[in-house]
Amino acid sequence: MLRVRIAGVIAAATLLASCTAEDGHERAALRQHTVEVDGHPLVVWEKSPPNPVGTIVLLHGRTWSALPDFDLQVPGEDLSLMDGLVERGYATFAPDMRGYGKTPRDSTGWLTPDRAAKDMIGILEWLGAQSNGERPAFLGWSNGSTIAHLAIQRRPDLVSSLMLFGYWRDLSADAVASEFPAEPDRTPTTAAAAASDFIVEGSISQAAIDAYVAAALAADPVRTDWKGLHQWNELDASLITVPTLLLQGVHDPIAPTNRQATLFVNLGTDDREWVVIPGGDHAAFLETPRAYFIDAIVNFIERDRP
Repeated sequence: MLRVRIAGVIAAATLLASCTAEDGHERAALRQHTVEVDGHPLVVWEKSPPNPVGTIVLLHGRTWSALPDFDLQVPGEDLSLMDGLVERGYATFAPDMRGYGKTPRDSTGWLTPDRAAKDMIGILEWLGAQSNGERPAFLGWSNGSTIAHLAIQRRPDLVSSLMLFGYWRDLSADAVASEFPAEPDRTPTTAAAAASDFIVEGSISQAAIDAYVAAALAADPVRTDWKGLHQWNELDASLITVPTLLLQGVHDPIAPTNRQATLFVNLGTDDREWVVIPGGDHAAFLETPRAYFIDAIVNFIERDRP
């Protein structure tokens, strides 16, 4: 176990064994880091090639944690987004937010948008310290897209670019402050919920859906509880000043076109691109458009810029 203290952030790393696919290709080793932010441990997963050309941070959504989403392993199929990006030369880091995967809840039992954004800022600061200030690209999916937005409008200096997929928030409407119970519900998750993002028929095998459901329920048996949702009102597209890629699955009911348009036209950067993924839904990077999705990410990062 390696422990590092960086500007008040403690990080620990455990090396896990690499795995070999059925085709004989050895996949990158999965490393587990623990990054302490404001006194709370956050698990960050890493897969990296020997000499990465860059770094990409992947942030999961509302219900499921990093590994079911970004490192799904299915015999005979290539579905891991982390593996796909490693094959293109990129180091990948995927945190489990508070209450997700291997990261415990804090003493409150709740997560809020403000707390999640602060945690991501801490993780990005840790990554920057490790890489002598080299800034990663940052991809947020679904609820992770709004966490990423909130973090980067506060600290644009921490990333080289921002990529938002499945952006669900309607920026033209305010969220109303709501009452929440004194104690979190801790509702058990379900197989039906785990399979619900796979919408386009034939875009993913039943074996892959079954594997995802099993991995999701094992990693996240209890739904993480959120409150303070009025904090999303802080989101302001004009405060996003880094190069930004907006990714939209054409069949994604959670991220309709009008919400993408409101975000896109109000971004505070000229360096922006909106890619609609043919045949894609809310989980496009796990389905048949996976290669298209990866190409869109890599092409955006690597394109020439003034």
